Amino acid sequence: MTTAIDHCVLVLRLAAPLQSWGGPSRYNRRETRPQPTKSGVLGLLAAAEGRDREASLTDLVGLQLGIRVDQPGTLLRDYHTYSDYRGIPLLSAKTNAKGQQTRTTPAKYTGVTQRFYLQDAVFIAALHGPKPLLESLEEAVRNPVYPLSLGRRSCPPVGPVSLGLRSDTELEDAMKNVPWQAGSHRRAQAKGATVSLEATVEDPAGDQLAVDVPDTFDLKSGTRFGRRAVRHLWVTLPTGLAQPDTTSPDTGTTGQSDHDPFALLGW
Repeated sequence: MTTAIDHCVLVLRLAAPLQSWGGPSRYNRRETRPQPTKSGVLGLLAAAEGRDREASLTDLVGLQLGIRVDQPGTLLRDYHTYSDYRGIPLLSAKTNAKGQQTRTTPAKYTGVTQRFYLQDAVFIAALHGPKPLLESLEEAVRNPVYPLSLGRRSCPPVGPVSLGLRSDTELEDAMKNVPWQAGSHRRAQAKGATVSLEATVEDPAGDQLAVDVPDTFDLKSGTRFGRRAVRHLWVTLPTGLAQPDTTSPDTGTTGQSDHDPFALLGW
């Protein structure tokens, strides 16, 4: 006789001066997506547990992921050049019959790389799945085997990553019950008693596809990304500010003097 396994939700706070959440770009131009990817979040969890790159990800891939954008941040481009300190031509992408890389022809002595990051961004990641697995992951995040990073090793998180476990509930409901995690400068921009935050929830009935489900983190075989269906929504949370009085002192009706057409742009 089999018994049903309890489920719960693990809530993570992903905040750092810099984050970078992969994408289809490779080689000398590495872009970032505007929100954390499932591959990136599962990589953080795998590092926390101390899993080898060759280890199976089957249990992690089965977790449902929700992302809430508490502070979108801004895009940063890191532009720099590189060269061989010996003053010899750089290697090309071509190989000879022995499988060895050849030098660039004509000789190229300086290369250019561009890396893109999200700066000053804050996200909430909620994962729904079996309670025993998420309890183990929550403990690992609090006491990680390997250093945690937000997309790249050069992007360590700030503050506590784990916000704890929530009893079995829908991802959407879990994200509605986590207080706004934005920084003080973003909170200072708030105008009213509530704020609307963009969110994405993994949902088989979702109308969009995200191609970010990893099959492995093995460097030898490389990672192939599968698809998952997602649904977009808006989550309304209290800001902690008092509701402004919009009643006109002359007519007693609600006026439009506080209307700010740039509010949605975060200006």
